[in-house]
Amino acid sequence: MSYNPLKKPVLVINFKTYKESTGKNALKLALLAQKASKKTGKQVMVAVQPTDLCLVSGKVSIPVLAQHVDHEPQGAHTGTITPEAIKQAGAIGTLLNHSEKRLSDNVLSETIRRCKALGLITVCCATNNTRAAKIASYQPHMIAVEPPELIGGKISVSEANPEIISKSVKSVFRVSRIPVLCGAGINKKKDVEDAVNLGAKGVLVASGIVKAKNPYKEILSLLEGLS
Repeated sequence: MSYNPLKKPVLVINFKTYKESTGKNALKLALLAQKASKKTGKQVMVAVQPTDLCLVSGKVSIPVLAQHVDHEPQGAHTGTITPEAIKQAGAIGTLLNHSEKRLSDNVLSETIRRCKALGLITVCCATNNTRAAKIASYQPHMIAVEPPELIGGKISVSEANPEIISKSVKSVFRVSRIPVLCGAGINKKKDVEDAVNLGAKGVLVASGIVKAKNPYKEILSLLEGLS
């Protein structure tokens, strides 16, 4: 499944490693995301654990991302997740540099290069507008700004620190016209609407959907905020 990051806004759901989004539960949640995407005509991507890539990508038509990939080449690198491996497993790309899996600048830039050479999408996380601008110089496909102190909380970045979104968009655009997403605490339609109004091209959400009592309802609600 291909994806053009400049075509339309996107909701990226990071499954993390919650029990509600592992194995059979990952497939169940991905199918709900696909159902919501088809119902609304809006773009949804899911980021799953490497062990679930084949299971999920083989059953859904929406884009599937790996949650992380390493920069090492194929060969004697036990435990490494290569870009070649995730591509063969059905991923169209990967998240990179999440606050829970940070990379050094050298590793990040090399990983982006490796992925792009294989035609894989890279969605790189940044903690603030300064980091977003730095990462933009490595030319990923998208940058997701997530203040780490708000991740997993009930207060969204668009509510607690709206300036970081607008500043990040401006900072990134000074370097390259790379779409900017925002994440951390996004849990309702208004959070998404505010983020889009501030210049974001979409949102990155995890626990707000994965841990919800009715994930399908939550996905539909957040998609309503995408314009």
